[in-house]
Amino acid sequence: QVQLVESGGGLVQAGGSLRLSCAASGRTFSNYVMGWFRQAPGKEREFVAGITWSGSRTYYSESVKGRFTISRDNAKNTVYLRMNSLKPEDTAVYFCAASSGGSVDRELSYDYWGQGTQVTVSS
Repeated sequence: QVQLVESGGGLVQAGGSLRLSCAASGRTFSNYVMGWFRQAPGKEREFVAGITWSGSRTYYSESVKGRFTISRDNAKNTVYLRMNSLKPEDTAVYFCAASSGGSVDRELSYDYWGQGTQVTVSS
C-alpha cells in the first residue's frame, strides 16, 4: 500500500502561482511513476502531468505545458506540481497518484490515489 496526501491548494488570482505537494508513505516511493490529475466540476478527471521514478522524464497535458512543472524528491517521498500563470480554467480538485506501470497519462495505470486538494483560480 501507498498512502498519498496532497497539500498546497487554495484560492489564487488569475496569473498567480501555487505549488502542490504530495507526500507518500508506505511502499518504496522511488519505485513508482507519479502523476497529477485534476477534476473540474461537472467534468471527468484528466491527466495533468507525470514523472518517471528517477525524475529523468516528465510528461504534460497540452493545456498546462509551459506553465506547470512536475518534480519529485525521492529522499523526501514527495512529488510536487509547480503551477504558474494560472487561469480560471485550471480550477479543479487536483489529485496525485502512483503507478507501478503503464501509460503515464491514463488513470487506469495508477494504483494509488490521494484524496485531492482544491485549487480555485479567480478571474
